[in-house]
Amino acid sequence: MSLWICGGSVYTDGAFRPADVLCENGKIAAIGTKPEHTDVPVLDAAGMKVVPGFIDAHTHGAAGVDVNAAGTEGLRKIAAFFASQGTTAWHASILTDTDEVTEGCLGDVQTVMQDKGRGAQLLGAHLEGPFLASEYKGAMPEYLLKKGDAKLVRRWLEKYPGVVRYITVSPEVSGVVDMIRDIASDVVVAIGHSGADYDTAWEAIHAGARCTTHTFNAMRLFHQHQPAIMGAALESDCWCEAICDGRHLHPGTVRMLLKCKGWDKVMAVTDSIMAAGLPDGSYKLGVNDVVVEDGDARLATTGVRAGSTLTACQALRNLIQFTGRPLERVLPLLTENPAAALRLDDRKGYIRLGYDADVALLDDALSVRAAIVGGEPVYQG
Repeated sequence: MSLWICGGSVYTDGAFRPADVLCENGKIAAIGTKPEHTDVPVLDAAGMKVVPGFIDAHTHGAAGVDVNAAGTEGLRKIAAFFASQGTTAWHASILTDTDEVTEGCLGDVQTVMQDKGRGAQLLGAHLEGPFLASEYKGAMPEYLLKKGDAKLVRRWLEKYPGVVRYITVSPEVSGVVDMIRDIASDVVVAIGHSGADYDTAWEAIHAGARCTTHTFNAMRLFHQHQPAIMGAALESDCWCEAICDGRHLHPGTVRMLLKCKGWDKVMAVTDSIMAAGLPDGSYKLGVNDVVVEDGDARLATTGVRAGSTLTACQALRNLIQFTGRPLERVLPLLTENPAAALRLDDRKGYIRLGYDADVALLDDALSVRAAIVGGEPVYQG
């Protein structure tokens, strides 16, 4: 399929400029001026900002669907909703659960990864666990494993090729650092849900961990005498996830994180649950009961915060408000940075020749007016 996106202001090479974009065979084929005479269909982007589609590395659901219970049709419903929010690629984050549920989810993800033209592209699965520290489990149920097990991860990698793309582990769990060393070339490893001390966290990073999961949340925080995992996260070159809903992180904390890490090492994630896009009420996160009040999701039993109701386009607007920086400065946190962290920056995260034709159209209010995935319009509102 070929498509011209015409009349908009295109974000490319760090700035906006008037241009038309040709999508052809799923890729960006031209950035310039549409020929006067062409039979290629045209999508009118007049007055719009044409930006790379957002990449959400960490989300547990939306639109009334929880990833752990989604099935293939549920995953497709999430993908369709995400497209309406400007997200063109995402990971299905599987909450720690029984082995049976985990494998069922991986099989469903494998099926939906083959979809085209049905919403945001499902890149694969993010396993949040099961190798997590119980003390910092947050909203995780107690299906945690007390020892790293590279053979188990390898079993998933071999049984579901290309599906497990991202995994969160706690460095202090016995054997996890050795496990990271074994699997880091085949799956992107993040550290989190952790009370690891500074030295252990650095061992994990040197072993191959390249991200931290929902930075500052569900982890031991910095102390001047015990920098802990937080100190290692800030000092290292790893990418830091950030949930920018104004609840998980104070705006000042977001600004500090950007100042410490640099704007190229922070990736905005939603960590959304099935309540995203829906009103307050009672929901699920894996096996957990969750109550949402004023958009804030918490476990019904303990009041512990349980994911978010955030969407990617709202995260974008929040970041502009939190930082006072313009759209072009903030966009990489949802595009280029997650692409780099997830080893996708040779094909996603940019509007460049030869890159995947994943594009979002934003109006002046930074609401999403259209989404294109692999050169095909999957949402127009």
